[in-house]
Amino acid sequence: MCEEEIVITKRCAESWLKRIRNLAGFLGMILPWIALVGASIVAKAKPEAIPDDFWETLSISATYYLTPSLTGILTTAAIVLMCYKGYDWKDELVTTISGIFGLMVVVFPCDCSLAKGTVGFFQLPVSVSDKIHCTAAVLFFLLLAINSIFLFTLGESNTPQKRIRNIIYKVCGIGMFSTLILLLLPIEFSAKIFVVETIALTFFGVSWLVKGQVFGLLADKPACCTAASPTDVSADATAETSSDISSDADDNQDVGC
Repeated sequence: MCEEEIVITKRCAESWLKRIRNLAGFLGMILPWIALVGASIVAKAKPEAIPDDFWETLSISATYYLTPSLTGILTTAAIVLMCYKGYDWKDELVTTISGIFGLMVVVFPCDCSLAKGTVGFFQLPVSVSDKIHCTAAVLFFLLLAINSIFLFTLGESNTPQKRIRNIIYKVCGIGMFSTLILLLLPIEFSAKIFVVETIALTFFGVSWLVKGQVFGLLADKPACCTAASPTDVSADATAETSSDISSDADDNQDVGC
């Protein structure tokens, strides 16, 4: 394989990685809002089927019983994470396990006022399914936070854009950790779980979108914008000198005539 083919192959691989990251980030950010809209539509169509405390204790996971938004979007995001090919084995391990836990969140539904008897793909008792669901959800966000803080910040590049991106990765990772702590605090407000989950998914989405360099201002400058290498300068100087010599020779011939 020639050098030009290697460069093209590398660029294609990088472009594919960016698209995968952008897809994962986009899915994470739209999930809570699509789930909320879907649940609202069903609740308006069948108000008698909605328990009185449903909206007060609303969570993204609870919309599983009203709309397929959670199942469709989170399953897609989980598959994307499991199929993600990072720069080394640590990237792939963390994202693959994250994807597995994300899929478990879907397969094992949570407990809420709409859940009755046995639930989920395996038709487990609600109490059992809820424990698995909550454990998987916590580990899902923990791994995503670790990925953002410790893996996204790796790299030999030290450009101004890279330094800004690293700050964003760390803020998003710390933000995801903070949302988990907020759940444990004795602070109660309407739809607390939904709000916390939405904040965590927003941090996740921003982190992955920035990693995919969807924001042009944070992308590394293309090679054409960088300074010319010494080899290129030398080659240009040689070409210029040769041109000057040829021009001088032509002038001498004109004088001879």
